[in-house]
Amino acid sequence: MLSRQSKSLRICNVALAVAYLASLCSPAMAGNNNFRNSSVGGVSINVEGVVGPPSDGARRLFLEQLRRDVKSPDGALKAPVELRMVSLRGLEAACEDAIKNNMGQLPDEVKFLAGLQRIQYVFVYPEENDIVLAGPGEGWRVSDDATVVGITTGRPVLHLDDFLVALRTVHEARRGGISVSIDPTAEGNRNLQELFDSQRGRPLNPTPQFEAAVKQAFGPQMVTLTGVPETSHFARVLVAADYRMKRLAMNLEKSPVRGFGSYLDMIKTSRVAGDVNPRWWMACNYDPMAASEDKLAWELRGPGVKVMTEDEFVTEDGTVAATGRTSAAAKRWADNMTSKYDELSAADPVFGELRNLMDMCVVAALIEKERLGEVAGCSLPLLIGASSELGLEEWNAAKKISPEVSFLRTRNAWIVTASGGVQIESWQVASRMDIDSNVSLVRKRALPNGKSLWWQ
Repeated sequence: MLSRQSKSLRICNVALAVAYLASLCSPAMAGNNNFRNSSVGGVSINVEGVVGPPSDGARRLFLEQLRRDVKSPDGALKAPVELRMVSLRGLEAACEDAIKNNMGQLPDEVKFLAGLQRIQYVFVYPEENDIVLAGPGEGWRVSDDATVVGITTGRPVLHLDDFLVALRTVHEARRGGISVSIDPTAEGNRNLQELFDSQRGRPLNPTPQFEAAVKQAFGPQMVTLTGVPETSHFARVLVAADYRMKRLAMNLEKSPVRGFGSYLDMIKTSRVAGDVNPRWWMACNYDPMAASEDKLAWELRGPGVKVMTEDEFVTEDGTVAATGRTSAAAKRWADNMTSKYDELSAADPVFGELRNLMDMCVVAALIEKERLGEVAGCSLPLLIGASSELGLEEWNAAKKISPEVSFLRTRNAWIVTASGGVQIESWQVASRMDIDSNVSLVRKRALPNGKSLWWQ
């Protein structure tokens, strides 16, 4: 256990400079282009996985290039619709056509799933040998933060590449879930404690010199991913959402949403336990799925994402252990973020992208669990096959996060630290359902119209 004096010293989000990876770029921009691979969405990631901010010039060039490569659609794809239907059989055929006739270059409407912004329904049509995804959709544009978003809502569109990851990692999701965590090392925790011990009896002043000493002692935090390829765009969104959440919590960036302040602001005048630190993570937040009696129509219900919290403490050897308890202040902050999540998704697209990932993982689990491909008589080897010709985007993987420090003096402590992550338990969501005949009515309205297009 920590000494009595060390319990009163807590380090504040020596956190995470993996940056706003919320952005997306098209599959054609991945691969061997080092500039595009290392400068994404306001962050530079080198081949060793070290993360840091790109120069202003690199950021500007990246956004300009992305806007040249990704164009807003014309015609029917541009208009906002309540239900954009995406045929998986048709999507498979469109990808096959691009491989055979377009040197593997997918058109934008395929990359961005016809502008689908959330998956609300899954419909099975055995007579058409098809599975259809449906939800709100519209045309897209590249926002100033280099995210591909809806032209009127500003909410991120779904990406084929992320959907491929969800489909191809469905068994990993069942065995252990999909997660990310950004945490300090045990060595960093020990070094930090030694620094605090060396200051025993002296007033701790957050001078630039002391801040530099804290960063050096603490060292980089490490990124741990499970369930998905670490070089995928899917993984980047997981890391980015975790990073952004903790920066908001620790007041390293101001919240873009009214009524949602930082955890540090919340505890300024509070007494907080000196020997524990809050841990927050984002998890699935769905109601039981609605299913028709014949199980040919399904609806995802609920807000999608919630923020969880638990207290933890650092042991003498620098490792971290959970307490099994939750502080009132940390829970208030988590509950506030949960209640504000929809607003936050509109203001900061990475949180909308994270919810899209969760939707896609739930749909992948549903398709596998209920064997919807067999029910529909629909084979999707290009989309689902791990050795498919339809490869995934590859990016430099985030490995280490440079430390950042926020100092706060509460009534009985100086510094606060926070850890966290994202946990997607999609199979748990897909295992809960209620029968609702109303979903069948929506399925009839969304029946494929026989057009040659794979979306409508």
